[in-house]
Amino acid sequence: MKGSDYLYTERKLVVHIHELLKKKGWSLSKLALEADIDKSKLSRLANEKRESLYIDYLIKIAETLDIDDLNEIVSIERVNDEETN
Repeated sequence: MKGSDYLYTERKLVVHIHELLKKKGWSLSKLALEADIDKSKLSRLANEKRESLYIDYLIKIAETLDIDDLNEIVSIERVNDEETN
């Protein structure tokens, strides 16, 4: 590692909607309908194409899927976890 590289590791926001839907046997369309979220906006969120993250959407998704921990919906993960240097 060079200098202060060890002080900072890049992280990214990871959205787990597809995994949650697979476990529940739901489609994105069903979640959009049940959570009253526009399907195209939900799709951008699920596919990590969103420009911003709205807490209202996360709350609606959590309520609809009966989730108490937002970490089940989104998490922050290191970009280079497998770094060997």
